Amino acid sequence: MKKILGIIIGIFVFQSFCFAQDVSFVYINGSNNNDAKMKNWYEKGVKKLHPVMKKKFEKNKEIKKIFLNKQEYSVKSEPVIFFWGDKSKDDLDFVHKQLDISKALSPTMAYKMRSMLTAFLHDAIWVQKQHNMLPILDDLHKSVISEYRSGNRVVLYGYSAGTFITYEYLFNKLPYINAENLFNTINVSDDVRSFVKEHPVKNTCISALSKAQIGVVSDAGHLVFQNVDSELESNYLKLQDATREACIPENSLAGVVNFASPLVLFYSDLADPDYELNYYNKLMIKYVLENGLFFITVNYREDPLGFPTTRNLTIDEMEKVTDIKIENPTGFIYDNSSVWSKRSFLFAHTAYWSSRRTFANAVVKAFSNGYRLQYDKKFQQKILNNSKKMIKFEML
Repeated sequence: MKKILGIIIGIFVFQSFCFAQDVSFVYINGSNNNDAKMKNWYEKGVKKLHPVMKKKFEKNKEIKKIFLNKQEYSVKSEPVIFFWGDKSKDDLDFVHKQLDISKALSPTMAYKMRSMLTAFLHDAIWVQKQHNMLPILDDLHKSVISEYRSGNRVVLYGYSAGTFITYEYLFNKLPYINAENLFNTINVSDDVRSFVKEHPVKNTCISALSKAQIGVVSDAGHLVFQNVDSELESNYLKLQDATREACIPENSLAGVVNFASPLVLFYSDLADPDYELNYYNKLMIKYVLENGLFFITVNYREDPLGFPTTRNLTIDEMEKVTDIKIENPTGFIYDNSSVWSKRSFLFAHTAYWSSRRTFANAVVKAFSNGYRLQYDKKFQQKILNNSKKMIKFEML
């Protein structure tokens, strides 16, 4: 009897984990959050925003319809705050010392402008450097895995320079790389290619390639691989374990919401067709669309640092642009950078917290329209008709 009872309890626990209905929102800070005062400002803003975001998210009909395969679900009441602002403090202190030296040599306005630029731009530049970014991605991964092991899926909210982290997290941690295809394209011997084919593994991610000491991303934007056959073969056998440790598990991540996003300004090299990592960026987009993830950008139109990430394209249009076949898509990518905050441009970049209802409505609208643009034929026709009307108006 005890054995039967134990089995029943075990099955119940297993089902509770597999069919978990909670979603965790993980909020990632931006630049200029180095001291206790700014950290407190950020955390207070998140705690005021989150209940509004939770309420709007749970009420939207498109989200109800598709989220978690039409199951009932709820957003966790408490936000998860991932804070990285303090990690750049030592480097910023060094810059401030240099600023103090310049104070005696410069006109007052020049000094004040330097100080302002330092506050806004230092962390955004600092976090892009690979040796600074990678430890932050590993820490964020620990937070995602912790939520996943508690039975929750995760939505990442990247604010300002936090959008760099959400993008790099997907780029480095999503398992969109097929190992056999990879080894067929890099410069290795036929023996290594045969070895890889004889020892198939599940799809992996860039972080796992690094962890298994197979290849790393160089500062020049190239994937650099070991060129010794014996080392490649022995390290390849570590890839399966490295994938489990370093890559995002299936069904752990639901999507990303980027806001106040200067991503395009700082990652403009993604438009360069000769930039090698663009190929992997396309594979990442393919993975997002084929695995039911969403990637939303919301910016206030008055926000001087809020740059649109993309034109809103249908899946067919994305296939033409990327020259990659997308099969059985269920995810979407959508940009909503036309939101009125009703704030001055001087304050719009920090207004997402104070105008939280406007912002939450904009996120939900972006989700709704992004999904319908891809999978609702009536909505697609409506967009097409509006475009035709606009073209006629411009011709008049």
